[in-house]
Amino acid sequence: MTSTTNGPMDITRRDLLKLGSTALAGAALATGPGPAAAQTPKRGGTLTLRMWDPPHFDHMLTIAYKTHGVLGFTHSRLLKHKAGPGVVPGTFPIEGDLAESWSQPNETTYVFKLRRGVRFHPKPPVNGRELTAEDVRYTIERFLTVKGNANAYMLKDLDRVEVLDTHTIKFTLKQPFAWFLDMLANPIATGIIAKEVVDKYGDLKKPESVIGTGPWMLDSYRPNVGLTLVRNPHYFVPGLPHIDRVEIVVDEDNASRMAAFLAGKYDVGWEFPGVINRTDWVQIKDALKQKRPNLKVQEFPSNVMGHISMRADQKPFSDARVRQAMSLAIDRQGILDATAEGVGVMNPPVPAALKDWSLPMNQLGEGAKYYKYDPKEAKRLLAEAGYPGGFPGTICFATYGSTVVVDSAQLVVKYFKDVGIDAKLDQKEYGAYISTCFYGNFPSMAFGPQTPFLEPDNFLFGQYYPGERKNQSHSNDPVVADMLVRQRRTLDEAKRRQIIHDIQRHLATQQYYVQLPSGIYIGVWDGALKNYGANLGYDYGGRLMAAWLDR
Repeated sequence: MTSTTNGPMDITRRDLLKLGSTALAGAALATGPGPAAAQTPKRGGTLTLRMWDPPHFDHMLTIAYKTHGVLGFTHSRLLKHKAGPGVVPGTFPIEGDLAESWSQPNETTYVFKLRRGVRFHPKPPVNGRELTAEDVRYTIERFLTVKGNANAYMLKDLDRVEVLDTHTIKFTLKQPFAWFLDMLANPIATGIIAKEVVDKYGDLKKPESVIGTGPWMLDSYRPNVGLTLVRNPHYFVPGLPHIDRVEIVVDEDNASRMAAFLAGKYDVGWEFPGVINRTDWVQIKDALKQKRPNLKVQEFPSNVMGHISMRADQKPFSDARVRQAMSLAIDRQGILDATAEGVGVMNPPVPAALKDWSLPMNQLGEGAKYYKYDPKEAKRLLAEAGYPGGFPGTICFATYGSTVVVDSAQLVVKYFKDVGIDAKLDQKEYGAYISTCFYGNFPSMAFGPQTPFLEPDNFLFGQYYPGERKNQSHSNDPVVADMLVRQRRTLDEAKRRQIIHDIQRHLATQQYYVQLPSGIYIGVWDGALKNYGANLGYDYGGRLMAAWLDR
């Protein structure tokens, strides 16, 4: 076992027992896959996944994983993250998708050469026409200007987009932005679309508007039941995808989906992102050895970080002592014990899964103490802030269809009550929660998982920069704002990492959000699925594009 005591993950006390001989420093089990390059791919077959019913299909008008998880199959981006068994989970090397090549003449200019012969899906109104640089320009400008895009801040440093010729496009930034290529590769940002489709439907919410250049096409959508995707016969990578058909099943009952997986119905773990919750895994792993002995397993830290946001612009949350008390009231190990068999990682403001950027707990400085469970100190701070008897409040909440989220929320209520904070859960339907509380529209507090971004800028800028729509806690800290801008302008990676570490130290003392721990994912897939590697994020389609079924 490689020690991670001083590493960025800070593995909790029971992980050695639970994970056995797993080398978490490498982030993958020995039972994980090896390279499949020597194998001969097979064409055909149907892959079945348990996923979710999208609220709608316009990826620029929702942050919902239920939408973005589907569109990763159907839409391409300029850049993408490499996938497959050779990619270590938690790392995201960038490669071209629609871009055949790119160059950076100076700190604020990027020029992309597009692949030739890329065609949209053969559906009206585009009818399989060739993609051009004008489609890229239109997509980026809509991303920046369409009303209601909470992710527009990701490209706020972009000044202009110019079409140089049919297959060449130029981006000019207002100032250097170190994460620009990462944003273009992000699966929740800029899936390339056609203007004709928006003109026809007004937006992209209807299933008929799901028209991209990706490896699969949406064949049918059955609300609250499922979706069927079929192979794009004109996909621009010769021979891909190998899998002919993807069936997505909607099942919101955990017992039902567990039974379905045991019976072999699903080819990949039924929870996001293709994993099985540890509590469920403990229940069924022995049965799986008998019923599905060829399963492949890979363990890696989750970047889904639940947190409590609050109205830091209003009393009582405007007092740092109240926020610190709230953090001290939470028994993070108790949450892991109840929801993850005691196994997980403690998170500073950047989740520990992003090990290249997350600051280890023992390096957080003064703020580290607020991540400890200390209800006595929490009560003292509340009294010092003028709330000796605590205070009432509400916690806006959605279940996300997850037993882990539900159990965690109930524990948060209990821990708050123990120190005098009388918090009532205000449960909302997922769509209502996303359109209100997720964007900071709540009277008191909110609780839920944060978007599992793949780099630190999105975890920090959107949550903490003053005025950003996704600054759920309504914080306005000029020290943080200055550092957030500086790290974006710093192209030297080592210097940028130091700024991000300093940001985390400062935020640890302020506790604008109370971060909860993350579990260790158990990625599971059928042994017949070849050339597949588990990883973080929404890009199911990207991880499956070059995979095949051998059965």
